[in-house]
Amino acid sequence: MRPTGPLHIGHWVGALRNWVTLQNEYECFYFIADWHMLTTDYANTEALQDNRFQMILDWLACGLDPDRSTLFVQSAIKEHAELHLLLSMITPLGWLERVPSYKEMRENLTDKDLGTYGFLGYPLLQSADILMYHADFVPVGEDQVPHVELTREIARRFNFIYGQRSARPVLAEPQSLLTQVPRLPGTDGRKMSKSFGNDVKLSDDPATIEKKILPMVTDPARKRRQDPGNPDICPVFDYHKAFSSAETQAWAAHGCRTAEIGCIDCKRGLLKHLLPILEPIAAKRRKLEAKPEEAKEILQHGNKAARQVAEVTMSGVREAMLL
Repeated sequence: MRPTGPLHIGHWVGALRNWVTLQNEYECFYFIADWHMLTTDYANTEALQDNRFQMILDWLACGLDPDRSTLFVQSAIKEHAELHLLLSMITPLGWLERVPSYKEMRENLTDKDLGTYGFLGYPLLQSADILMYHADFVPVGEDQVPHVELTREIARRFNFIYGQRSARPVLAEPQSLLTQVPRLPGTDGRKMSKSFGNDVKLSDDPATIEKKILPMVTDPARKRRQDPGNPDICPVFDYHKAFSSAETQAWAAHGCRTAEIGCIDCKRGLLKHLLPILEPIAAKRRKLEAKPEEAKEILQHGNKAARQVAEVTMSGVREAMLL
């Protein structure tokens, strides 16, 4: 996850909630992708160190457990850069240019200078991140499957060129572990982003959350209390689907369509489910924030554990390449 600022409930719904579950089933590696942040925000590094610290606080508060997962910082493991460099020697340029998100991001992020090798090569850095730990699975949404497939192709090419000197493939080919990646809209109906000021942060207190939720945009057809609405196009109902019980979802949907409830009623019903989920996260985060050395020690321990795996991987890579 890229450390670009405080995490919000979109991160919880789209990734963290699933990560917490996965650590019960797999040996997991989760890292703060600070080098990946540089691929689009290389000119804005002033807040990087604080963002890394805030991210580990959010992760721990959400339930990532350093006793069951390896939590580390990408730039602390220099082997990632070495493997990225070596893989760049064998990766055809066309493979990078055809990655769907490359063109999409260049078209959408017109306010940033993305004409750099770092940006073109970020899928290859992702591949190095994955291959370093001999990943069996990478949890992704459907839009990220091409990245995993690129990683498989790169591993296959490396093993074909250099694998004859090894009894088994040097780099493992990972599989996509398809997961649902719900996308929560912001409180104004646009994409949730701190730059839009429409996000609900994991660190927000109950009063702040209520202040953000109650004015949320809803179905524009509901101009008056007695007007029926359509929950399928209402951002508030997207939140209900992410946080509320099935019973409350049915109540909100029926009440909206029949105008039996107003939008404020609907939002207060949402808060009854949202606040009990977020309050423990924020409370745990405050305790962690009061003891910053503990969080830093967790990262140092994770960096050490990740580095031990990376050193073994790179030893095999160098041996295969006769370096």
